[in-house]
Amino acid sequence: MTAKTVSDYFGCLVFDDRVMKAKLPSKVYASLKKTIDEGASLNNEVANAVADAMKDWAVEHGATHFTHWFQPLTGITAEKHDSFITPSPDGGVIMEFSGKELIKGEPDASSFPSGGLRATFEARGYTAWDPTSFAFIKDKTLCIPTAFCSYAGDALDQKTPLLRSMQALNKQALRILRLFGNTEVKCVRTSVGPEQEYFLVDKEMFEKRKDLLFCGRTLFGSKAPKGQEMDDHYFGVIKPRVAAFMADLNEELWKLGVLAKTEHNEVAPAQHELAPIYTTTNIATDHNQITMEVMQKVASKHGLVCLLHEKPFDGVNGSGKHNNWSMATDTGVNLLTPGDTPYENAQFLLLLCAVIKAVDDYQDLLRISVATAGNDHRLGANEAPPAVVSVFLGDELTAVLDAIENDTPYNGAEKTVMRLGVHTLPKFIRDTTDRNRTSPFAFTGNKFEFRMLGSANSIATTNIMLNGAVAEALKVYADRLEAADDFETALHDMIKKTIKDHKRIIFNGNGYDDAWIKEATEGRGLLNLRTTPDAYPALLEKKNTDMLISHRIFSMAEIKARYETGLENYAKTVNIEGLTMVDMAVKEIIPAVEAYVKDLSESLAVKMAAVPTASCKYETGLIEKLSSLVDSASDAAAKLTEALEKYQTIGDVTDAACFIRDDILEKMAELRSYCDKAETLTAKKYWPFPTYSDLMFGVK
Repeated sequence: MTAKTVSDYFGCLVFDDRVMKAKLPSKVYASLKKTIDEGASLNNEVANAVADAMKDWAVEHGATHFTHWFQPLTGITAEKHDSFITPSPDGGVIMEFSGKELIKGEPDASSFPSGGLRATFEARGYTAWDPTSFAFIKDKTLCIPTAFCSYAGDALDQKTPLLRSMQALNKQALRILRLFGNTEVKCVRTSVGPEQEYFLVDKEMFEKRKDLLFCGRTLFGSKAPKGQEMDDHYFGVIKPRVAAFMADLNEELWKLGVLAKTEHNEVAPAQHELAPIYTTTNIATDHNQITMEVMQKVASKHGLVCLLHEKPFDGVNGSGKHNNWSMATDTGVNLLTPGDTPYENAQFLLLLCAVIKAVDDYQDLLRISVATAGNDHRLGANEAPPAVVSVFLGDELTAVLDAIENDTPYNGAEKTVMRLGVHTLPKFIRDTTDRNRTSPFAFTGNKFEFRMLGSANSIATTNIMLNGAVAEALKVYADRLEAADDFETALHDMIKKTIKDHKRIIFNGNGYDDAWIKEATEGRGLLNLRTTPDAYPALLEKKNTDMLISHRIFSMAEIKARYETGLENYAKTVNIEGLTMVDMAVKEIIPAVEAYVKDLSESLAVKMAAVPTASCKYETGLIEKLSSLVDSASDAAAKLTEALEKYQTIGDVTDAACFIRDDILEKMAELRSYCDKAETLTAKKYWPFPTYSDLMFGVK
């Protein structure tokens, strides 16, 4: 019997275009495609036909339930399962699913984060089917991607504003293409490919650590003797247990239509990466949420735990999620492809300038889009870009823009043939630009790579802000060009003006250099919003609210709700971490060290009784050091407890977040320092939970 190939089972659990074409009447299929491709309204007759075919297909694949699968402001997905069964007159059941059930659901809106949009007693909310993202089967349940809103119609999810932002960018991009004489394109969509980094640790070890269980990251832990300094894990041979996990992960993702493409070891021990082929932003966002969930489920089957926290271990790289973003037409053209002669490609240059302008004008919104308690630990470290937003263009495009700004000729970049000194190795043309891993926002050939996202972040917020900012830049351009008497002159002048006005955001150097941070903030006036409480107030600035509201991405109420929710999530996350630290220190670490000190003291007494003249410097010195650390840790735990109690009395969300940043994090660091020092002096058999050495090198 011939084994099935990937192409045989890819998307087998997805109600995709192939299934719809086979299962739906031709008129229904044509109507649904018009809704998906052109945004046409969907009538009840079509909805009922789709629901019936969707149910039959799902039941054929073993599904017994359906759910409206949505993305509330928790950062993860949500689902409420209903079975297909309906009682029949003979006492049995039949399987039914109506168009009404497909189109609308009613989860409890007051039980999800709403930033004050819904009171506890105001429970009703709605989920609405998103036909542009295919339904899929997961764990014998038909999952229907949906938007989620309140009774008043306010967006309480990530999908709704994302779709609005894509609609806004499409509208403005089409205006620009029409000015260049393109009348064929009906739609411009943004495309994304999110690279997902993660850690794998042994499940038994994971379950012995409260910090990993409750917080997803280690709150204590001295560095292992070996970390990532040898650079031997990056792209290294994948360990058998990890390779087995990756193989199963790929199969499960491919069944769900997720375009998992690249896998490899990352820089830190126990760290890995998965990257997909990029696709339409809305679908890419859904797929990334599916990917994170499937990663954790597959890991569990292999006796592993997948850590998606941005900084699960101190002293080694954290995990990011690189958001590769571009714009493409429905005719298959990538609008950010410069071509062989970018200097002569006026449409590309205008769109490139629009992105540069957008990033400069709304650098604060991009920073807010990745602002979480977890990512604050990662940004600015050696594996992640700084909190200062800048754009990397590379040598060729920078030279092109310089020539335009200064009205000087540009002769094109010289093509360099790479010769490696071995006759049997092929010669090849070197790229005209290098890659810059330190840049937050780097042009990589035909797309921009935004590297500031944390690994646990939904990619939705970043793409909402990026789409909105670029839509605004395109609107400014379209307004001016449509009113111009001489299009060519106006186009040249506008590109030149954009370069002059926004070249401060372009930086091709080392983003890790302290001198760059000084130059960026003091010399160029760029923002350095280092923490979440530093960043979020900018969300309410007039220029930002005006842009988001004018493009109908958010209402003012929705913006304020996200401000409240963002800071609440930050404060609550750190509060849980603080409580966990106190619990671990008081109930596990201090008793363990005390037990060791007790045994050391008894050993000392025996030794001195046997040899009264012995100096016993080792025992006495170690007892003194550990006793001092226990006292210091106990005092630090008491101070942290007092601060956590004070936090509970602060009613204002902004004040609470600032108190967390300025007071609680400092006290957490102090407690950790004493406990980590004690770990280095305590015999291993006494330490109450697995160490960094165990966790990062425990998976073979």
